[in-house]
Amino acid sequence: MNIHEYQAKQLFLLNQVPVPKGFLASSPIEAEFAYRRLKSPVSVVKAQIHAGGRGKVGGVKLVKSPEECFQVATEMLGRTLVTHQTGPQGKQVHHVYVESGSDIAKEYYLALLLDRETAGVALMFSQAGGMDIEEVAEKTPEKLITLQIDPTLGLKPHVLRSLAHLAQLPEGETQHLLSIVEKLYRMFLKYDFSLLEINPLIVTKKGDMLALDGKMSFDDNALYRHPEIETMRDLKEEDDREIEASKLGLSYIGLDGNIGCMVNGAGLAMATMDIIKYSGGFPANFLDVGGGATEEMVKHAFRIILQDVKVKAIFVNIFGGIMRCDTIAKGIIGASRELKLHVPLIVRLEGTNVEEGRKMLQASGLNILAADDMADGARKAVAAAKG
Repeated sequence: MNIHEYQAKQLFLLNQVPVPKGFLASSPIEAEFAYRRLKSPVSVVKAQIHAGGRGKVGGVKLVKSPEECFQVATEMLGRTLVTHQTGPQGKQVHHVYVESGSDIAKEYYLALLLDRETAGVALMFSQAGGMDIEEVAEKTPEKLITLQIDPTLGLKPHVLRSLAHLAQLPEGETQHLLSIVEKLYRMFLKYDFSLLEINPLIVTKKGDMLALDGKMSFDDNALYRHPEIETMRDLKEEDDREIEASKLGLSYIGLDGNIGCMVNGAGLAMATMDIIKYSGGFPANFLDVGGGATEEMVKHAFRIILQDVKVKAIFVNIFGGIMRCDTIAKGIIGASRELKLHVPLIVRLEGTNVEEGRKMLQASGLNILAADDMADGARKAVAAAKG
């Protein structure tokens, strides 16, 4: 789960991470009032969407008067911003954050993220912070310092000493940086983050260090421990299909391809998407129906897949263990008839009750292409999607 910048800054304040003062606004008049409350000669109006790159597309603007703040908020609210992280559909701006302007001397990048390869936490820092951090990581990765934190040991002094040595900052800035890193690590554990990022982490001309922006992603599986965080969820920022799937106990993520996928098990779902790509196609989604899906859940899964108008074929790839193949077959037949399926359907079944499932599909009279194995299914799905 992701949250907005203004919410991230609320959490920073609660945990003594310094941020500029700011107020949320949902209308131009609220934005103008926020500017007056800040009593700053220069303020910043920031569009609140779950995506980076706002500054490059007019989603972050400086204002120098209440009237200008009103005008900028009028232009920003209701607008759809398209950034490198939103996809071509973009995201609509429902709120803006009006923040005191900062006299910036330097911009750094700082992040903590879950490192699945090491089962630890990666600490990342760069002196080249700001809007082009992705370009820095791609073209000059040597500018990005990465250190590993073992969560069984915690943030040990030697990690902080390594950061101080590699960062090569002035002494005063180094002390500020290490203090913020310690606070961020406590936050990372406290709230079960998967990503905690400050970009940019600025140094003002007075020597203060502030989190000028904040990006936070939480482990969905740990949200039951944090009801106060779950209330920050903004459903307007999420895909309607993903919301519907989560309510039904399905794991769905929309992608940009044209081959719908319905699979049981996250690992098999990832492998299915890989083999579709290997076969020359493009998956339209990740969809894991889980190990205990019912016939009704299978029908719902088809409904969600078919909401994507780009889908030209559907590949069902099931390995029956706890889930029986005949149950899947019933769901497939019921969904195909009920939804009047209009795209080619390729089915690969293996495992518990596979013969019963295959016989049911053959006897259904529906236009279903049977696959001998996963590779065969992927090839047939790619061919079908190409027409």
